[in-house]
Amino acid sequence: MCGIVGYIGPNPPVPIILNGLRRLEYRGYDSAGIAVAGGPQGLELRRAPGKLCNLEAVIAASPIAGTFGIGHTRWATHGRPTEENAHPHRDGSGSLVVVHNGIVENYLALKAELLAKGHRFVSETDTEIIAHLIEDEFNRAAAQIMGPPSRPHPERARQVEGGVEAPRHSARATPESQAESNTSEAVLTLPRTPSIPLEEAVRRAVKRLTGAFAIGVLSANEPNKLVAARCGPPAVLGIGKGEYFLASDVPGILHHTRNIHFLADGELAILTPSGIALTDFDGAPLPLKIQRILWDPTMAEKDGYKHFMLKEINEQPRAIRDTILGRISADSGHVFLAEMQITDAGLRAASQITIAACGTSWHAGLAGKFMIERLARLRTEVDYASEFRYRNPLADPRAIGLLITQSGETADTIAAQREMRSLGSNTIAICNVVGAAVSREAQGTITTNAGPEIGVASTKAFTAQLTALFLLALRLAQARGTVSDAESLALVDELSKIPGKLEEVLRSVDDQCFQLAKSFHTANDFLFLGRGIHYPIALEGALKLKEISYIHAEGYPAGEMKHGPNALIDETLPVVCIATKDPADPTSVLKYEKTLSNIQEVAARSGRVIAIAIQGDEQIKNLVEHAIHIPPAPELLLPILEVVPLQLLAYHIAVRRGCDVDQPRNLAKSVTVE
Repeated sequence: MCGIVGYIGPNPPVPIILNGLRRLEYRGYDSAGIAVAGGPQGLELRRAPGKLCNLEAVIAASPIAGTFGIGHTRWATHGRPTEENAHPHRDGSGSLVVVHNGIVENYLALKAELLAKGHRFVSETDTEIIAHLIEDEFNRAAAQIMGPPSRPHPERARQVEGGVEAPRHSARATPESQAESNTSEAVLTLPRTPSIPLEEAVRRAVKRLTGAFAIGVLSANEPNKLVAARCGPPAVLGIGKGEYFLASDVPGILHHTRNIHFLADGELAILTPSGIALTDFDGAPLPLKIQRILWDPTMAEKDGYKHFMLKEINEQPRAIRDTILGRISADSGHVFLAEMQITDAGLRAASQITIAACGTSWHAGLAGKFMIERLARLRTEVDYASEFRYRNPLADPRAIGLLITQSGETADTIAAQREMRSLGSNTIAICNVVGAAVSREAQGTITTNAGPEIGVASTKAFTAQLTALFLLALRLAQARGTVSDAESLALVDELSKIPGKLEEVLRSVDDQCFQLAKSFHTANDFLFLGRGIHYPIALEGALKLKEISYIHAEGYPAGEMKHGPNALIDETLPVVCIATKDPADPTSVLKYEKTLSNIQEVAARSGRVIAIAIQGDEQIKNLVEHAIHIPPAPELLLPILEVVPLQLLAYHIAVRRGCDVDQPRNLAKSVTVE
């Protein structure tokens, strides 16, 4: 969830780390901190609650310098978003710091064990346990060599050999200095020469942890060394020219290098000026698997847009083109999924598709169910990934699991994938990040090629997922013989037209959504309605609005209006109805007619209706207060076009309400813990 950036190299680390953390702000955070070592003052640490600008102000008032360092942006899980709970966290000696993404599930038991040994803690976090646990491993090793070390006087607990405390600034008491002055008695001093190397102490410590963690560790006792370890949340290593990086996600270091190793579960890395050494948690050497990232770093810049979200909404035609590119034949209509390890025979033998995803990706999965069942005639179930393994799912080795995730590192989705594999199922991933954890464990991946998505509220990743699902549905249908060559050719042709139609939507509806925001930004509630494959889009429209504008919004199947939602309708309630149709599809036409009846029910109760309709639909104009028109398309492709006006409506309402569009409160881009 949070951001990590570490650096070792010839350049000053502070600007590089802060710049990297800024590029990871999209992940969501509520405090920030940095630690550097190797400078004239030894190990120095600065932290601040709130945004990075607060940390920068602390550093400006009390500068720090060194030759290597690590920084962190924290999203609170254990403990409030305060300075003392911000990362990095020190051990008792003050010579070692840790940053951590994840949750230590057994931290209370470990804390009790460490307290019994005399350790004292100054934060409410589980992360501080890790720092003390590493210290404990040093002390245990030292005790084996020279007997139990002595306990320092409380007032000198942090001024120990090998570790220099951050200077006190009597002229101006900063939150950082106040927090450090409250540090309680430390435990055992470290020897001048560490009893074991830092990486060995980390190896021993992580074996005592239960839960999920990606950590970065540095010690003033071992100059120019960073140690990283992963079990769950993502971590990447960057290999530059004489400089080396640690980060929680690629954008944090992409401006410095495109050569990336994705740290796998159970891997530990030692970064020094001479390179990166990789081992498992037992110390056995492992090879670096360097991948070249093809993203252009400028793709993560705003490029003149006011917000990343608006930029990413407008990037959707390109994202869909890139997701389609090289995967369809315009001559034959065949779909090619090169990274699919499951054979045609395996696809034909499948008993069902089981989809697991979270949030926006779950909405994509709901739409994908309609695509797969309609085209491939294959039963499809859709689960929240966070619920899947807790419902005791039935084993079916012939079922294929489908995981949908923007980041590829969502903890609940990975857990669902592992549950599927334990039940004997092969898995397929739809993911936007090359080399992500979910892809490494899958028997096939459809990379969405949307490029980095910085805004917390997903937009282009969602429409790219819908595109990937359509490709998969058509590929399954071709393998299973449920569509003819002529049908395949027609569908591929229609898919290739979607990016151009999206460009038309963006040109034609943006100003209309801007004007609608003027009328509806003061609403307290919204209702979104849709039928069939359009119901997931109603859910997604409601989610976008609540995520970034903080307006309560609910998506509902239009046919369920009489079973409860009608009670909500009055003259103050905006109701967004997806009322599109594919004239060539009788079922689509029938759903459209039923939706018109629902609209009339809303209008009869003075509800204010905003309709998403097909261009040229004159019938609907007389029934609704506002109609937003999109180009025609086949029923299964309409959702890609329908969602864009809903994204723009949510965006403009949020801007008018003065909300932080790119970083909505209490949310993180990548949810890497349960």
